[in-house]
Amino acid sequence: MTAGAQGPAASGAAPARRRVALVTGASYGIGAAIAVALARDGYDVAVTELDAGSLTAVVSAIEATGMRACAIALDTRDQGNVESCMQQVLAAFGQVDLLVNNAGVLLRKAAVDVTRDEWDGLMAVNLAGTFFMSQQMGRHLIDAGRRGSIISIASTHGMIGMPMVSVYGISKAGISQMTRMLAIEWASHGIRVNAIAPGTTETPTRAKSLGADPARRQAMIDRIPFGRFCTEADVAAMASYLASPGAEYITGQTLLLDGGLTAY
Repeated sequence: MTAGAQGPAASGAAPARRRVALVTGASYGIGAAIAVALARDGYDVAVTELDAGSLTAVVSAIEATGMRACAIALDTRDQGNVESCMQQVLAAFGQVDLLVNNAGVLLRKAAVDVTRDEWDGLMAVNLAGTFFMSQQMGRHLIDAGRRGSIISIASTHGMIGMPMVSVYGISKAGISQMTRMLAIEWASHGIRVNAIAPGTTETPTRAKSLGADPARRQAMIDRIPFGRFCTEADVAAMASYLASPGAEYITGQTLLLDGGLTAY
């Protein structure tokens, strides 16, 4: 039996309750790594992406751990879609214990050139999408009278000033403040709300873009005291920790994964 899989209950004992996680933006990169890590920790996992067909590989990886998976098409800019997503997870698994808000978009552009449509489009995904997914999770847990956890992916760009990513950084700073606000409002319900703020992370997309400019890549690494970028595994491990009983007293926090970058 794979680790985390639920075996038969011992004679006379109640069966262990399966835990369920919902991870948005999980077709590749950080989202996929978190989804598989949670499955290894014993979670059934619902994963979302704009195109549900792109989730085939991560669903297979989750099921390979012995846990159940559910793929859902989700556009966090669409409120009806946000609400139906939660209903689909409940129909599939009956509950949700953990929400990971990973869906997000990046805009690399000089602040003086950003258009209103670009601002609105990015904020609709990164900030509004994160809030309204969290709202659905909060409503579910409060109505069910159950404890639970929300983890959102923020960024070091929301902590320090950087050129060319102003709108992205503003949206990620908003996620950190959202985390504090919701943590305080929902603490009495036993709902923990935290965020993870990775530095530059070695995802396939980032590796491809930086691989075309080795000098820029090295210059970025030289600014990091640990001398390397964050990895998908680093972020997944932090998400596993925040979802674990060992983090039961942590709420309202944005945990930095930056190799010491912001310690300067």
